[in-house]
Amino acid sequence: MFILKRTDVEITTVQHPNKDQQIPVLNYQGQTFRLMKMFSAQQAEEARALWRDLTDNKGKACVLLEESDRYSVWGKVRLDQLLGEAHGGCDTRLQILTQACLLVLQAVYFDIEDLLGARQANSFEKDLIKIFQKSKFPQAESPEAVKTLLTLNLLDSLHISPWQETHLSTLLQELYKLGKGYFGNTSFAEGIEEILESLSAEERDLFVSWLSQSGLGKLWVMN
Repeated sequence: MFILKRTDVEITTVQHPNKDQQIPVLNYQGQTFRLMKMFSAQQAEEARALWRDLTDNKGKACVLLEESDRYSVWGKVRLDQLLGEAHGGCDTRLQILTQACLLVLQAVYFDIEDLLGARQANSFEKDLIKIFQKSKFPQAESPEAVKTLLTLNLLDSLHISPWQETHLSTLLQELYKLGKGYFGNTSFAEGIEEILESLSAEERDLFVSWLSQSGLGKLWVMN
């Protein structure tokens, strides 16, 4: 999206809802960005590679901040969303888990579309609709709603309505079954860290911990 210098932006902080620490926030031309990953001065190419991958390949709204002693990649968020995290930790937790699960869902969908073609992708959408309708997923029971979930820019989304943990567990269980049926193997479920790169380290840790505790870690394997 942008490559910026320190003089181009204002960096402030907001209080983390559950920990005694501050969350860095970058402000640029009325837009708000949250720190995703920090790099040393010697890691310039790594920082640019991550920024290009997120913006060009994954459609994320990100900025690369270049400073004399370091580089950092920031993802766009709504300020009221960040400030809202100071209230209702449970809702925040569910929103993060929902976002992570949707990232996994989109990754599987795009792999099916890229590797197996549009016809199989359309079939996958229809299978998802049946799953969402059967399990009564909120705001996800129509073809239009499913299409939105599969193509929504999750990092730049104005709002992601959180689902309950039972819905999230059902989604990952059924998605695993679908993926295995479409691909004929389970390699799609291995090493999913790359899918979660657009999340902050804290958000990834939360999702991985939940994945392990729920027993789903046996299906979706982390490297």
